[in-house]
Amino acid sequence: MSTVGYARVSTDHQSLLAQRDALTAAGCERIFTDQLSGVREDRPGLAQLLDYVRGGDTVVVVALDRLGRSLSGVIRTIETLTERAVLLRSLREGIDYSTPTGRMLAGIFAALAAYERELMHERAAAARQAARLRGRHTGRPPRLTAAQARQVRSLRADGEPVSDLMRTFGVSRATVYRALQQGGAAQPPLSGVNTAAG
Repeated sequence: MSTVGYARVSTDHQSLLAQRDALTAAGCERIFTDQLSGVREDRPGLAQLLDYVRGGDTVVVVALDRLGRSLSGVIRTIETLTERAVLLRSLREGIDYSTPTGRMLAGIFAALAAYERELMHERAAAARQAARLRGRHTGRPPRLTAAQARQVRSLRADGEPVSDLMRTFGVSRATVYRALQQGGAAQPPLSGVNTAAG
């Protein structure tokens, strides 16, 4: 069971010495550091720490805000530690997951993380619904514009082979057939042909 520390400052001009001293005094055998903003997701020091710790280890920070700049960022990091059975201690807030109070706080943070995920799903669903009501396409953008789809149908009606339409517009056979179907043209069976989305 290891006790490791994590220290972070927002810029290269700030010093990590005070945090290092506090973490060493708290019994940390190894300290991982970052000198960049907490809003960034690509923090190499934090990534190394998460790769290093194992279940039963303890991560110590001087304050919870060292784990992230925003509450959601802090909660996500705490959730990652909790899922891996890694204990957390925060010196400033007096949080210690090895105590009954700390375990209660761990449960609260887990509930907040779940609540945040639900809110994100609800916002995404509401945005998709609003887009549908405004007649906007949701999901992957179509490979052919409406004008190109009309052109495909016109050329096909003039006898242009599907294979030539595929080469002309740089799309798959399935995309050509979708454009034809949108215009009411019968779609031939697709057995034995490439139906990958174009």
